[in-house]
Amino acid sequence: MSTKNSLVILWWTPERILRGSFAFLVAAAIIHFGLRLLGMRIELFTGIGYFNLTWAFCVFVLPAISGFVISSIYGLGGKILAYFPPLPVMALDYYSSLHSTHLPSGSELMPLGWWGFFVILAIESSAIGGVLGEVMNKRIYGWTKDGNRSDALEEEE
Repeated sequence: MSTKNSLVILWWTPERILRGSFAFLVAAAIIHFGLRLLGMRIELFTGIGYFNLTWAFCVFVLPAISGFVISSIYGLGGKILAYFPPLPVMALDYYSSLHSTHLPSGSELMPLGWWGFFVILAIESSAIGGVLGEVMNKRIYGWTKDGNRSDALEEEE
């Protein structure tokens, strides 16, 4: 089937699915190993001292880095894909803590509503990183000097 004259545009080619899957797995690995490296467990609450710079880095900066990496690997459309990696990583962490026989002393499992709020913060931070990654990608491809409407208007004047 020829797509030149067809109204159907094949967006989901096998190459794009593979690149998207690879980008998703790399971003999830960045979040997972970043949380392990920093020793932060978002789902466990230990008191007011829980909210420190390490926590802020894990909720805001680490997901933004993963979103940036997704857009860098995937390309255009990476900002949409960047929404997804924080949820499964943090959900598996919550599930493992929920069914753990022993939690660290002085900590308790955060209520699901509060944990969900923090996951939403991480997802939005990842989306911001995805947008930034797409903007940086646009400097490499997508903007050409020939097709800008404003340049054509300046030449007429």
